[in-house]
Amino acid sequence: MAEARRGAGQPPLAVTLRRIDRHTGALASTAVARMEETLPWFRALPADQRSWVMLVAQAGVRSLVEWLRSGGTIAETTQEISDDVFAAAPRALARSITLTQAVQLIKVTIDVAESQVSSLAAPGEEEALLQAILKFSREIAFSAARVYARAAESRGAWDARLQAMLVDALLRGDSSDVLASRAAALGWADAPPVAVVVGRSPGGDITAVLHAVYRAARRARFEVIGGVHGDRLVVVMGGATDPVASASALAVSFGEGPIVVGHAVPSLDQATESARAALAGFRAAPAWPGAPSPVTAEALLPERTLAGDMEARRTLRHDAYAALAKAGGGLLETLDAFFAAGGVLESASRELYVHPNTVRYRLKRVAEVTGLSPLDGRDAFALRLALTIGRLDPAS
Repeated sequence: MAEARRGAGQPPLAVTLRRIDRHTGALASTAVARMEETLPWFRALPADQRSWVMLVAQAGVRSLVEWLRSGGTIAETTQEISDDVFAAAPRALARSITLTQAVQLIKVTIDVAESQVSSLAAPGEEEALLQAILKFSREIAFSAARVYARAAESRGAWDARLQAMLVDALLRGDSSDVLASRAAALGWADAPPVAVVVGRSPGGDITAVLHAVYRAARRARFEVIGGVHGDRLVVVMGGATDPVASASALAVSFGEGPIVVGHAVPSLDQATESARAALAGFRAAPAWPGAPSPVTAEALLPERTLAGDMEARRTLRHDAYAALAKAGGGLLETLDAFFAAGGVLESASRELYVHPNTVRYRLKRVAEVTGLSPLDGRDAFALRLALTIGRLDPAS
C-alpha cells in the first residue's frame, strides 16, 4: 500500500521527505526551545552560541533528508552527511560546549523528532521514519565524537607547542611578562614552590609524552608544564613541596638515564635558575655513575663545575670556601691536614699539633658552615674542589 502511494521511480519515504523539508525550520526551532526548557547550561550560553546550535539543528534535519534520499545504506555517505552537520558551526563551538553537553543536545533534538513522527510521516511510513531517525542519530553521535576528537588532537598539539615555547623562554631567561602570558595560556596557576626537572625523553609522539607527564602529575596532585627538546624532556613542576619526591612520581614518564631536579624557587618567573641548574646537572650526571635517580642539581655541583658550569663553580667558591674563610677558627687548615692525612683524624691532629677531639670539633663546624661533611665521600670531593677553586680565584 505504501509502495503504491510512492509511485514509480520515487525514493522510499518520498512523501515523508517532502513533509520534513517543509518543516525543517519549525523542527529546529522546537528543538532549541526544548533545550532552553530542559538544559539550564544551554540558557546560560551567549546568544551567538545558541544561534550556532540552531544552525546545527537545521543542518541535522536537512542531512537526515539527504541521507534518506540516498537510501541510508552506504556507510561512506552516512559519515560524510553526518559530518556536514557540524560544519554548519564554527570550531569554537567545540571549545564552548563539552562532549557531554553535545550528547545532551543531540538527545533533545532526537526526542523532538521522535515526538513529531506521527505528524511528519505519511500514513503507513511512521515506523520506517522512526527507525531511520534512530539509525541516523547514532551516526550523528559518532560524528560529534569525531569532531571533539579532532578538536582535542588539535588542542593537544597546540598545547605541546605552547609548552615548548614556554620552556624555551625559561631557558633563555625571557622577561617575567613573557613567561606569565604563555603560562596563563596554558592555565598555569603558579603554585609555589616551582622546580624544573630534566631527563631523557622516552621518544615517540610529543603529545603522548606530555600527556603521560600530565597524567602522573594529576595523580600526585601538583601542576606541570613540559616540553621535549631534542632528546631531553624538561618539566616545570608547581606546588611540589618536595621536588625530589614529585620528580620520582614523574619518573615513569622519562626515558632511560639520569633525572635531575633543579632547586625550588618561589614562582615561575624565577624558574630560569632552576632550569639552568637542572640542565647543567643533566649534562654532568654521567660523571657520577652511582648517582640516585632523581638526583638534585646541587648534589652534582662537583661534576657540573668540572663540566664548565660557572654557576656551580661560583656556588662552591662562595658557599664552601668563602664561608669557611669567613668562619675562621682554623677550619681551612684543618681540612687541608685532614685531606692530606687521607681522612685519618689522628694523623691530622699530629700535623696540626692539636688533640684529635679538636679535629673532630672543627670537622663538625665545617659541616655546619657549608652543609658538607668531610667524613662523607661525596661531600669531601665537593669540599676539596671548593678549596682548589677558592685558592685559584681568591679575589672573588
